[in-house]
Amino acid sequence: MINILLILLLQLIYVPILTLRTIFLVKNMTMIAAFLGFLEALVYVFGLSLVFSGDQGTLAMIVYAGGFGVGILVGGYVENKLAIGYSNFEVNLMNKNTDLIARLRNDGFGVTVYEGEGRDSKRFRLDILTKRSRGKELMDLIDEYEPQSFVISYEPRRFRGGFLVNNMKKQRKLQLKKVKTDSEQVG
Repeated sequence: MINILLILLLQLIYVPILTLRTIFLVKNMTMIAAFLGFLEALVYVFGLSLVFSGDQGTLAMIVYAGGFGVGILVGGYVENKLAIGYSNFEVNLMNKNTDLIARLRNDGFGVTVYEGEGRDSKRFRLDILTKRSRGKELMDLIDEYEPQSFVISYEPRRFRGGFLVNNMKKQRKLQLKKVKTDSEQVG
């Protein structure tokens, strides 16, 4: 019975690692993906060896498969909590909502506004790139100001320049400056 529980535990470790490895690979973070691939293979071999070496037979295989399914749920949950990467939101509005635009900018979102021509009238599109971890916050603000807006989001694979990148560089410089100041005060 202990082998059955161990098989389940290994699956609950293996599948989330598999999920994260895949995501890191897609996001071009190959060093992390390679390390997770090593861990994944190690856990996989141990789990599979338990399934085939024991006398549990069918029960071990069912637990192995069930653990895989539950592991997918756990891996998805972990990935959503980590919110790795960035999202780009295209927000289409009937009117130029300057209150929403100002609020988004004040809250640290980079917003580019485009004016276009729809079937019946002018339209406005907000182009917003943000960390995935702030996606819900952004959607809540959009819903508060423009509940009827049409929103599309996707994950860009690469980008450079612009408000977000420049803002990240400024924050990094401030953090390095603070660390240097803190270490000088200690020393």
